[in-house]
Amino acid sequence: MYTEKIPQLLEACDVGEVFYQEPLARHTTWRIGGPADVLVIPKTITHIRQIMRIVNAHRIPVFFLGRGSNLLVRDGGIRGVVVKLSDTLTHISIEPGHQLLVEAGRSFVSAANFAIRNGLSGLEFATGIPGAVGGAVMMNAGAHGGEVKDVLVSADVIDEAGQIRTMTNRDFQFAYRYSCLKDHPLPVVRALFQLRPGDAEEMKQRVKQWSKKRQSSQPLSMPNCGSVFRNPEGTYAGKLIEDSGLKGTCIGTAQISELHANFIVNRGGAKASDVIRLIELVQATILRNYGITLIPEVRIVGED
Repeated sequence: MYTEKIPQLLEACDVGEVFYQEPLARHTTWRIGGPADVLVIPKTITHIRQIMRIVNAHRIPVFFLGRGSNLLVRDGGIRGVVVKLSDTLTHISIEPGHQLLVEAGRSFVSAANFAIRNGLSGLEFATGIPGAVGGAVMMNAGAHGGEVKDVLVSADVIDEAGQIRTMTNRDFQFAYRYSCLKDHPLPVVRALFQLRPGDAEEMKQRVKQWSKKRQSSQPLSMPNCGSVFRNPEGTYAGKLIEDSGLKGTCIGTAQISELHANFIVNRGGAKASDVIRLIELVQATILRNYGITLIPEVRIVGED
């Protein structure tokens, strides 16, 4: 069985830090998730290339994890190898022509704040998005009317053969919270953004106002994944859920937030199964009340 091969294969190579049966609740913003057979934290792009060669040569399942936002890992965890790309691949630099080159593990918020401090505009929308740059590219993250697709020039990914491949904006086939990498996962290792000169103080003030609004309207002090559902055309998921009287509803210690109905919070020790039951309850209620099928924005992965 492939799981028996993994320790021998990985320990024979220099691929970074390796952990076995690692609870993924430690690596998601929801603080929910069963164990990974193996969790690897590569320190360099060379490590990622080596990992890709190993897992594909031996047909070992692989999953790429950023900062663990917008993600629900089921209680049975994830089989095979989980590669965590945040915290180590964090280099950032300003390139000619007002471009910003960022490694995939850097916080998207940190990248946006770096741009603002250096008088570069275009990433302000990212200051409220808690994920890593790689995950943001993969899902075309957005807020405040801006999206990754609006500013991305290109990104480097690692293919199955362990080779670096550059994808242009068009290659990603971006749509609302979607890129082709959601269907054919490859790890993003760095991204190039096209920005423009801006007034740093004006941008800081605008971002500060957005932050105040989030602090007052979102349950940021409790473990959550961000918005659970996409907004249907012409309305807001949170409004539909609130108007249906579901705010505050609990299953186990998972709760539809009393502050913002499109957030589900972990009140302590919540299971993925509790969250999934809440998601299904919301979907059934909104379909019955409004004839609208709410589509989850959160990715649900792993085994029951």
